[in-house]
Amino acid sequence: MLPTTTDVLVVGAGPTGLTVAVGLARQGRHVTVVDGQAKGAVTTRAAVVHARTLELLEPYGVAARLVARGIHAPRFTIRDRDRVLVPVPFDDLPTAYPYTLMISQELTEAALLERLTELGGQVHRPYTVTGLEQEGAGVSVTFASGETVRASYVVGADGMHSTVREQAGIGFTGGAYAESFSLADVRLSGGVPDDEVILYFSPAGLVVVAPLPGGVHRIVATVAEAPKEPGIEFVQRLLDTRGPEARRAVVHEVLWGSRFRVEHRVADAYRAGRILLAGDAAHVHSPAGGQGMNAGISDGVTLAQSLDAVLGGDSPDLLDAYGAVRRPAAQQVISLADRLTRLATADRRVRPFRNAVLRLLATIPVFRRRLAWRLSGLVYR
Repeated sequence: MLPTTTDVLVVGAGPTGLTVAVGLARQGRHVTVVDGQAKGAVTTRAAVVHARTLELLEPYGVAARLVARGIHAPRFTIRDRDRVLVPVPFDDLPTAYPYTLMISQELTEAALLERLTELGGQVHRPYTVTGLEQEGAGVSVTFASGETVRASYVVGADGMHSTVREQAGIGFTGGAYAESFSLADVRLSGGVPDDEVILYFSPAGLVVVAPLPGGVHRIVATVAEAPKEPGIEFVQRLLDTRGPEARRAVVHEVLWGSRFRVEHRVADAYRAGRILLAGDAAHVHSPAGGQGMNAGISDGVTLAQSLDAVLGGDSPDLLDAYGAVRRPAAQQVISLADRLTRLATADRRVRPFRNAVLRLLATIPVFRRRLAWRLSGLVYR
């Protein structure tokens, strides 16, 4: 049963919402988490956890659990087929986590939920929000079940199509890419490493190949019109036309796949009174660079700290400071992902010029280092 009152009601039990909940629960706050889905993630979707995110999750008691379950990829590479354009090494970064951690969203959520349960919290499912009303010192939240919860604060971590954001009347400014994206988790052999994330450029378009635990590789590609469920032949064609040439990558099995379109949007505000936004409810962008879930977890850590301070008697202005810090960070993430996406999908006529410029930049150590700091998230320290 849902409690009738709570300090903070978190709507959405993805990585962002669970991070907020763990952050508050470890400080002894009464936090209630609800989600409209009957069960948590059972697919990989977001699959990258960067160094800064692991640093933030370390005091939560979650980082070590993720590190033990994921693949450590010490290098990110931009290539044009077999030619390396920009190598981005992480292994010399000043962090305890000098790599990109490749791990499925399912396992990331499981680790966060495990920690929340240890702290006495739980996720209530399925509960669909139908209305929010701010009044006095709280927010009354109504659910499709007819139940109502009174919360001091509400956090909308309910994704791109956020009901909380809509109910709060907060705009979501931006646009959409013309291309659709195809995503597949596959078993393959041949010319791709099992400890490196590769962004391939080609005349046919972009394809990302990244290792996951269990001998699986994640394939993400831009296509004019992606199939609903990509099969072996479709994924093989993507790799044959965009991936390695000297040593062909051969797809043996497609474990799971989907299609999606990508928008680039950021909420006009992160706060409306006692309602706050985090994660995909506040910002969405291209998956290039693997920044999405990491930005959401960073939102969650910062917001939990701010809410804990305000619940402890500090000024509610701290909640405006949360947005003042995290919204510009989201805009920077969107800009980086957009640049990578537009570089990868550039017209074939400018491809030789693009490649020449990238190879030249790659010879400059400070360029490689800055890109490593940006991708790893350490720039946001």
